[in-house]
Amino acid sequence: MPADNAPWAVHLGINPIGWSNDDLPELGGVTPLETCLAEAREAGYAGIELGRKFPREPGRLAPILARHGLDLISGWYGARLRERSAAEEIEAMAPHLGLLKAMGCGVLIFAEVSGAVHGDRELPLSRRPRLSDAEWRILAERLTAVADHLAHEGLALAYHHHMGTVIENEAEVDRLLAATGPNVGLLLDTGHLAYAGADPAAVARRHGGRVRHVHCKDVRAEVLARARAEDWSFLDAVLAGVFTVPGDGAVDFAAVLRNLRRSGYAGWLVVEAEQDPARAEPLTYARLGRRGLARAIAAA
Repeated sequence: MPADNAPWAVHLGINPIGWSNDDLPELGGVTPLETCLAEAREAGYAGIELGRKFPREPGRLAPILARHGLDLISGWYGARLRERSAAEEIEAMAPHLGLLKAMGCGVLIFAEVSGAVHGDRELPLSRRPRLSDAEWRILAERLTAVADHLAHEGLALAYHHHMGTVIENEAEVDRLLAATGPNVGLLLDTGHLAYAGADPAAVARRHGGRVRHVHCKDVRAEVLARARAEDWSFLDAVLAGVFTVPGDGAVDFAAVLRNLRRSGYAGWLVVEAEQDPARAEPLTYARLGRRGLARAIAAA
């Protein structure tokens, strides 16, 4: 744990989902990638994660990001370990892994998405898949094998618990980390934890040593209450504004970051708040999120 008055070695980044949404292509569909990158840098961020408009060839992507003074932080990988072996998953992820390695990334964002409902507006979150005890054992074994492979390749696996998937709530995060090897790290997403009814600060305190990456999103409590009560789909909740940037909602970011700092976390803090860019102007919210995160870091 660093001394209370020591600088905290974290980096502030952002996800492009505030400019162009990957699950709802109509949100920000006409916004050029150059606009997103220029505004991310203008808002004061040092890095950015992948989005659907990014070229996937290092030779094309590297000069684009360099022109804007941005590092590539990481990128989402949707896995299907319930349906295929660890070896098959490793083969399927090879192009993505190769891009991240070539761009100097330290983590790979990994989520099990087989049967997931987060991308379907017609399905409420109550319809998400759940694992049997036998499936838990299989997933844990395969996930550990994939994480060990990534460690050999020089990247950490950061498992992204996500609404609408098999790993969604606090109990499932606890069980996953207990059942897997030490190379399976956690992506702590404050917004998804809050949506699932968890206290993000408590999860950060309990699992801080396994956290490899952090997504900082806030929640609008009144929208979240309706989404839960009426069992909305994930995308309907997004469109209604359930998520926002740090400091604009109900999450206690100072408490979350205080626990992460105590655990020795020294990676990226990434603002990721999917909203309709027609209602939440991306540059305005990017700036607001950075200010909110900076305040929370100071309080931590």
